[in-house]
Amino acid sequence: MDKPITIVGFYGATLDAGSGPRRWDRWRPTVGLFHHDELQIRRLVLFTPPDDSAQTVLADVRRLSPHTELDTHSLPITNPWDFETVYEALHDFVRQHLRADDDEEIWVHLTTGTHVAQICLFLLTEARFLPGKLLQSAPPSAAHPRGRYDVIALDLARYDRIAERYAREQERSTSFLKGGIPTRNRNFNALIEQIEQVATASSEPLLLTGPTGAGKTRLARRIYELKRTRGQLTGPMVEVNCATLRGDQAMSTLFGHRRGAFTSAVADREGLLLTADSGLLFLDEIGELGLDEQAMLLRALEDHSFLPVGADAPVTSRFQLIAGTNQELRDAVARGRFRRDLLARIDLWHFALPGLLQRRQDIEPNLDHELEAFAARTGRRVAFNRQARDVFLDFAHGPDALWIANFRDLRSAVTRMATLSPRGRIGVQAVRDEIARLRSSWGTAPGPDDPVATVLGDDRAQGLDRFDRVQLADVLRVCAASRSLSEAGRTLFAVSRSARRSVNDADRLRKYLARFELTFAIVQGALTQAATPRSPLPPGPSEP
Repeated sequence: MDKPITIVGFYGATLDAGSGPRRWDRWRPTVGLFHHDELQIRRLVLFTPPDDSAQTVLADVRRLSPHTELDTHSLPITNPWDFETVYEALHDFVRQHLRADDDEEIWVHLTTGTHVAQICLFLLTEARFLPGKLLQSAPPSAAHPRGRYDVIALDLARYDRIAERYAREQERSTSFLKGGIPTRNRNFNALIEQIEQVATASSEPLLLTGPTGAGKTRLARRIYELKRTRGQLTGPMVEVNCATLRGDQAMSTLFGHRRGAFTSAVADREGLLLTADSGLLFLDEIGELGLDEQAMLLRALEDHSFLPVGADAPVTSRFQLIAGTNQELRDAVARGRFRRDLLARIDLWHFALPGLLQRRQDIEPNLDHELEAFAARTGRRVAFNRQARDVFLDFAHGPDALWIANFRDLRSAVTRMATLSPRGRIGVQAVRDEIARLRSSWGTAPGPDDPVATVLGDDRAQGLDRFDRVQLADVLRVCAASRSLSEAGRTLFAVSRSARRSVNDADRLRKYLARFELTFAIVQGALTQAATPRSPLPPGPSEP
C-alpha cells in the first residue's frame, strides 16, 4: 500500500462480540481486517457503545497490530434505529474530527453496525463529507483463508453512467406511454414525463381529464402495461364506461351481487371491482356514475372492501384506479351530481390531457403513426404523395380544422383516405374529399364567410375593431361546431384552464358573448340557419 490507512466503522455488537478463547475461531469483521499483513492500518476510528463491551475487540487489535492508533468514540445516539439521530451524530463527528489528508486514506467499514448506521455512513461518504472509500469485508473461505475485503471508490464517472442509463430507461418509459410517437409539443411531453414518474412510484388513484378523443383510454392502457411489465400490477385491466351504467344494473355491474338479491339475480356475480383485484380499474366518464355507486366506490378505495348487492359480508379487492372524464367535476360537485369526498380522494394526481388543437405540433407525427397503425391492421401500407400531404397538413394546422373529436377525428380521416386509395398512394383529390367530410361532420361545410356579420348584422359588425372582429369570428365558429356552451368553453380556454385550480369555462364564454349581447343559443341558431347543408363530395380517383 502506498499510503497508511485510517479505518472508520462501528463496533459490531453481534459480529464482533466474544470474550473466551474460542473467539479466535470466529470471524469478527473488525479484528479480521488486521489479519491482512499488506494493510498498513495506522488508525482505527471505532464507534463503540458507552459500556465496556468493545474492550475485548480493542485488546485483540492491539495484540495483532501494536502500532495502530485506537481512536474510540461513543456517539450521542439514544435510538440506533432512528435515521435522523444517527445521521446527525455521525455528521457532527465527521465535521469536527475527520479531514482529508494527502498522507493517508480513509476507508469506511460498512460491514458492522445497524442497517441505519451503514446507510448513514454510505450517504456521508457519497456526499464527500467523509473523504474516503467504502470498505466491505467478508469471512474466510477456501479461496480466501484469511477472509476477503473489497474497497469501493465512489467514482463520479460511474455515477454519470448510471444516471445516463436511468435517463435512457425513463425515456423508454415515456416513449411507451406516448405509444412510440415522437411528439413535439413541449407541454405534453413534460406532462407525460410527470405521469411516468407518478405511475411507477405511486399506487394512488389517477384522474385523467380532457376533451373526448384526447387519448385518456389509450394512456390508461399504456400505464397499465408499464406497471405490469415492472411487476407493480399482477391482475387484469378492467375498463368500464360509466355512462353505460344505468339503474339497478350499475351497482351489480361494479360491485357484484348474490343470487336472489333481486328478481333477475339467478346466480352470483363477481362484479368489476373484484375482477380488477391486484390489477387496474379504469372508470371512464366517472362523472356519469350515480351518487350511490360513488359512495360505494369511495369505501372501496379507502377500505379496500365493499358489500356486493344482497351480501351479508364484505369482499376485499386491492386495485389501482384510473378515472377519466371530459367533465369539470368541481362544477358537478357544485350541482350536487358528484360527491365532494370522492373527488378529493381521486384528485391527488390530476392530469389534464390537451386536445389536438392545443397540440398542433403533434399532428404530423400522429399522422405518420396512424398510417403505420392502418398498415398493421390491414396488412396494406399506404402513403401520401408529397403534394397531398402538404394540402392535408395545411388544412390540419389551419383555423378551419376544429378537430372536435380530437385524435379520433384524425384517426378516422386517415382510415378513410387510406381505404379509398387502393393503389397505396393518397392523392390530392382524396385529401380534398376528406376535408369536405370533416367540415361537414363539424357543421362548418360551408358556413357563412363572415360569421360576425351573420350573427350581429352588417352595421354592428362594421363598428368593431379588426382585433375584436377576428377574435369574435373564431369564437363564433367554435360555438357553431360545439354541442354545448361547456364544450365550446373547454375548446377555447383549454390552455389557460390547465394553469388554474378552479375553472368554469362555460361562465367565461357566457360573459364574453354577453359583451356583444349574444348567447350561445343565439349564435348557434343564427349560424345554423345561415349555413347551407352540403353532402360530402364522392371519393375521387386516387392520384399517383
